[in-house]
Amino acid sequence: MTFLLNEQELFEHLTTIMTRPPKGNTAQSRRDLEVFETWSKKDRCARFTFLSCMHDDLISAYEHYATANEMWDQLRFDFGGTSVTRLRSLVLKFKMYKKDPKNSMTEHLRIMSAMIRDLKIAKVAFSDE
Repeated sequence: MTFLLNEQELFEHLTTIMTRPPKGNTAQSRRDLEVFETWSKKDRCARFTFLSCMHDDLISAYEHYATANEMWDQLRFDFGGTSVTRLRSLVLKFKMYKKDPKNSMTEHLRIMSAMIRDLKIAKVAFSDE
């Protein structure tokens, strides 16, 4: 998601929140309102991008968030961590893995590399053993 939002120049909406400026009749207040409206339009695009990438059963759980930042924070809370079960599964898979005779050495190393990457993302410490 971050790559997609970055490509669409919407990534900043994951980390920023903007509030509607107070009404005023000055040139500065009109510029502030214009900046807010531009930001708001891009924020809606970011939220739409999130929702369009979700399975239908998840959309209703996230469509009520007012900003992309709020939605992103909730998504990271819900899906960003590694559960204990997932962690044990990753460690067990790594410890039990053996090269399949049908796989080339290149494929074997690719699989091992992917497992190590998943374990590092889950913050599993490796020893030289």
